[in-house]
Amino acid sequence: MAARDGDGWAHCDRGHRHWGVYGASGLLAVHHDTAGTPRVLMQERAVWSHHGGTWGLPGGALDSHEDAITGALREAGEEAALTGDGLRVQGVYLDDHSGWSFSTVIAQAADLLDAAPANGESVDLLWLTPEEIAAKELHPGFAETWPMISQALSPMVIVLDVANIVGARSEHGWWKDRAGAAAKLVAEVSALSSGGLRDLPGDLPALERWFPRVVMVVEGAARGVSPLPGVSVVAAPGAGDDTVVQAVRDAQPWERVLVVTADRGLRERVTALGAAVTGPRWLLSRL
Repeated sequence: MAARDGDGWAHCDRGHRHWGVYGASGLLAVHHDTAGTPRVLMQERAVWSHHGGTWGLPGGALDSHEDAITGALREAGEEAALTGDGLRVQGVYLDDHSGWSFSTVIAQAADLLDAAPANGESVDLLWLTPEEIAAKELHPGFAETWPMISQALSPMVIVLDVANIVGARSEHGWWKDRAGAAAKLVAEVSALSSGGLRDLPGDLPALERWFPRVVMVVEGAARGVSPLPGVSVVAAPGAGDDTVVQAVRDAQPWERVLVVTADRGLRERVTALGAAVTGPRWLLSRL
């Protein structure tokens, strides 16, 4: 296990040659302006590199000890002088060639972050709209996956109706310690979200993993429950349903929102605002 032990050529079952003995990954940083227009940080590749002169993402070979996210962030630092500051990973798209794969790590950028060529692999780095990307000569691998990835630029927000989910769980005695039951759910969701979520309900792009922003709404005796990494906890000052609706309203216009509840009236209220809904069973089956 050593740095740069992934450098080298590999062949996939399609008969193609790829850089990266253990596969490769790249960072797709995306920023939405106030009008909701996405801009993606694109790299013009040096002419000497593989498919030189084309545009793609900062990225490269994974080392044997790296996961896709670690490798993509490292490559973005080496090629574009980016740190992880101002970036929030929202999903991973896997392009599996059977025997070799490339992971696109999609990360929400808080701003149009400063980026500049940091080594000889980059000629230029620009924040481009989807229309501007379409006008560029693209790296063949990126060009193949861009139609799918471009559908996943919007981050996901999941809003949990905690009281409803805890009630649906029907664990013995939960009603005697509502705060304890809510705290247990917060801990479980925090652990689940740290590894990313798969197979989200609804008509969504086929990402290998989603890393949604999770908002858990608590009410009544559970109002004092604390947040944990990957999870924010919102204490409802009154009815929990009203706070769930407000959480949906607070989402950015370009964010996808999924509400987890079995409450029929609440489901009608949030779908009227454009949110998708699913029942507690979807979440509980993953805990």
